[in-house]
Amino acid sequence: MNDLVRQHTALSESDLEWLHLLVSEWQLLSDLSFADLVLWVPTLDGTRYVSVAQMRPNTGPTSYQDDMVGHLVPRGRRPLLDAALDEGRIVREGDPEWREEVPVRVESIPVRREGRVLGVIARNTNLLTVRTPSRLELTYLQSASDLAQMIAAGAFPFPGEVVDMDSSPRAGDGLIRLDADGIVQYASPNALSAYHRLGLAADLVGQHLGQITAELAPSRGPVDEALVKLASGYAPREAEVEGNGGVIQLRAIPLKPKGTRIGSLVLLRDVTELRRRERELITKDATIREIHHRVKNNLQTVAALLRLQARRMDSDRGREALNEAVRRVGSIAIVHETLSQNLDERVEFDEIADRVIAMVAEISPGKVGCRRNGRFGILDAEVATPLAMVLTEILQNALEHAFAPGEQGTVEVTAVRGEPRVDARLLITVQDDGRGLPEGFDPQRAGNLGLQIVRTLVEGELGGSFDMLPGAGRGTKVVLDIPVQPQK
Repeated sequence: MNDLVRQHTALSESDLEWLHLLVSEWQLLSDLSFADLVLWVPTLDGTRYVSVAQMRPNTGPTSYQDDMVGHLVPRGRRPLLDAALDEGRIVREGDPEWREEVPVRVESIPVRREGRVLGVIARNTNLLTVRTPSRLELTYLQSASDLAQMIAAGAFPFPGEVVDMDSSPRAGDGLIRLDADGIVQYASPNALSAYHRLGLAADLVGQHLGQITAELAPSRGPVDEALVKLASGYAPREAEVEGNGGVIQLRAIPLKPKGTRIGSLVLLRDVTELRRRERELITKDATIREIHHRVKNNLQTVAALLRLQARRMDSDRGREALNEAVRRVGSIAIVHETLSQNLDERVEFDEIADRVIAMVAEISPGKVGCRRNGRFGILDAEVATPLAMVLTEILQNALEHAFAPGEQGTVEVTAVRGEPRVDARLLITVQDDGRGLPEGFDPQRAGNLGLQIVRTLVEGELGGSFDMLPGAGRGTKVVLDIPVQPQK
């Protein structure tokens, strides 16, 4: 719609915003009218109309099988559009049009903003299935007529009201028509069922909706006056009402077809099961995060015990073995700490990698520098945990064996993530500028415990590949190629 309006019309950006506000609301008009809506705007030279938006009803058959957006029609071809635009009134004259053997009643509603007519809504009703209307259908049509008059007068949509049409109640979910005093004139079967869910035992017709709603929604203090006003339809508002184990979502729309409020529409939807599922998910997420938090605490306790035991060891090899175990446990604890702060089982691994690098670098403070390049991105927990251990082992191996005591050097970790939804792989390179690999060294058969852990995790658990190669010039390069889920 933005492109069509800017290309073909003289409307300002504020006018365009008004049309967007209208289009965000007009599903309601389409459903209440049982009709298709097409928004026509006059072109810059005033000789044609361009259709910039279209809506089909959820409550009846469509009268347009094809998409009308982008069509250009010269003035004079559709006299009802001309009359509505020039005279600023709703035009209903004329006989039904026949489209592919289907009779269609056409009406034109001017779209007014601040006294100017911006365009015209063509309301097209398929008359093929016309029958004697029910009380529900009569209420729909009367409400649609009131809304159409408000659009023509520039009183609808309501300025400043932002409605999320994906979550807001629709006409078919439940509809209540109120008079000017807030008394229920009509309640659809779905609306009545929703109030029964709140605990209402009687009929709604003839009741003051605001007072009934406030009584059904328990509060610790006096009657909620704001809820009474909202349910009485005095202002355009949305709210949720909970009572008797049920939850309903309300949306009030004041009706002012001639400038004075004659009543209100209240749209409502029973969202009891939806809210129950949301609460279950929140509880489940909180439980999972608490589990990760406790696992992290337990791992830190284990690491502390191993560290305490290492201080009491007389053997240097035994002390070093326990310190290695502390770092392995710590790398897993970092992952669980990150997961305890997330709403799902996915983590931003760059933060974990930086913390692992800092933790391992403590074994050679001020001698060998470690840094990271590139991004790991978001990884699932089942990938992040073993990968953190693998990174710990590789870095620990480089810092212990690549450099002589006191020697200066650098270890660089580089991550390259494949394009999302194209190449779901993660390529990791750990490059040092140390002494290099021993003569005849085979990384696939080396008996070092750390390398055995790396091979087992990379090939067995992560389903990837692992290799160690001589670096360019000097040093050693470790290459990991791991399949990962595409980032979302």
